[in-house]
Amino acid sequence: MTVPTATPIRWPAEAIWEAVAPVLPGFTVEVLPEVDSTNSELMRRARAGRPDPVLLVAEQQSAGRGRMGRQWHSGAAPRGGVAKALTFSLGLNLAPADWSGLSLAVGLSVAQSLHPDIRLKWPNDLWWHDRKLAGILIETANWGETSASRYVVIGVGINLLTPDATGLSTAPVGLRELLPDVDAAQALLSIAAPLVQTVQRFETHGFAPFQKAFNTRDALTQLPVTLSDGVQGVAQGVDATGALRLANAQGVRRITSAEVSVRVQKGPAYDHL
Repeated sequence: MTVPTATPIRWPAEAIWEAVAPVLPGFTVEVLPEVDSTNSELMRRARAGRPDPVLLVAEQQSAGRGRMGRQWHSGAAPRGGVAKALTFSLGLNLAPADWSGLSLAVGLSVAQSLHPDIRLKWPNDLWWHDRKLAGILIETANWGETSASRYVVIGVGINLLTPDATGLSTAPVGLRELLPDVDAAQALLSIAAPLVQTVQRFETHGFAPFQKAFNTRDALTQLPVTLSDGVQGVAQGVDATGALRLANAQGVRRITSAEVSVRVQKGPAYDHL
């Protein structure tokens, strides 16, 4: 029996470069057939003195990473030429006055580029019908004692086909459940240029211009949630810095830690809030 081979992906590298290069001098697009992690690769380059603006795409990751040390699984096209996931990292130098809310602005940009029904789960996940569609991992590196900017690596992982949910705390979903005909190349072309524009706008103005649009897509608003430290309350959207507003009997508190994990509680909401 002949085993079918995956159809090579025709990445829109030139189209992305033409859209981004005028606003990001020195920008390049690079596609690797396999790498341990696109984020890890760009962080290695930055630490080696190569903080170049680049969009690095991996057709397959052997050691993809998510937030808080979690693994992000991705793979090559398993059937019919359809990749299981789209994984890429955007690396560039930034010098915002306040870094707060960058992952939220990135998530909003990706969601807006893909589908109006995609919701955002603070601080860095994209959801559809309470299932996880995508995640974001942001890392930074200092690369010059006198430079005011830092090299930021923005990693994005999007399920294209719905993964096996075994062992996952949140059920996953694939983008092709929303957009049956989309492929990795089309998704990347939709996302790349608007993402660069969003990051540059964030550098100039911070998170405040994105607050209203984020709250419109917020998947947690008015839901009872439990933080990873055990604190419970009702999510009240995010403020102008991107902090999660959590209401409980003690009042409303701002949650800012990047290590906070939010899980929707099972059961009734707080009647007194």
